[in-house]
Amino acid sequence: IMWFDFSYGEMPNAPEWMQNGGAKGKNEWEAEKLIALTRSYNPDIIINNRTQIPQDIITPEQHNYASFEPPMEDGEYLTWETCHTFSGSWGYSREERSWKTPKMLIDILVKTVARGGNLIMNVGPTARGYFDDRSQQALQTYADWMKYNARSIYGCTCAEPEFKAPNGTVFTQSEDGKRLYLHLIDYPFERLNIDMDFDKIEYMQLLKDGSEIQYETKRFSGPAGEPLGTYISVVLSEFAFRDIDPVIEIFLK
Repeated sequence: IMWFDFSYGEMPNAPEWMQNGGAKGKNEWEAEKLIALTRSYNPDIIINNRTQIPQDIITPEQHNYASFEPPMEDGEYLTWETCHTFSGSWGYSREERSWKTPKMLIDILVKTVARGGNLIMNVGPTARGYFDDRSQQALQTYADWMKYNARSIYGCTCAEPEFKAPNGTVFTQSEDGKRLYLHLIDYPFERLNIDMDFDKIEYMQLLKDGSEIQYETKRFSGPAGEPLGTYISVVLSEFAFRDIDPVIEIFLK
């Protein structure tokens, strides 16, 4: 992979370190030549979009797509990766105070994968070459959560369009399509109603400990009591889940 960074057009009153009169776009990069040279060494290399010429992967910075739907173009899912920092700085800053909370860190990961993207987290070492305690705590947040929930992230991507996650949750789905993972971002819920056919589900469990999750079929009714369809009602405990973004693993038939 060749990850170029960064390009921008004309910027009035740009500081001196911004070369070429405040522009550093594809013309200043000679981006066509740069990409051709790169691919001449490795035709299968993955190149991002930051030369201002569309290539293989889109790389938004410090944000995810606003919609919960995976980004698409011409009916195809886009390949994308977002880059974030643990704090407000890309490098180490002793005085940095804008550190992301553990909840924010996990939410960023979960929502990225649920939209079909990849996440790269940046951490800046000190001048001594080590990570300070705040960076280590942030890394440990991921380690602790992934110890039990990695199956809902690795080898997973956005769910098939037919599966609609309830408000306050997102779905990820395994690559083979056999397992859905319901991430409870806004937990606690008393009940969770999922617009899904009962016959498609084989079993549900809390991913962290493998304990069974109970569910039942409910019916939609119209004004006159006429049947309009069915949905799944999941019974949850307000005391059982103490973790950030607990995950329900749904085995599909």
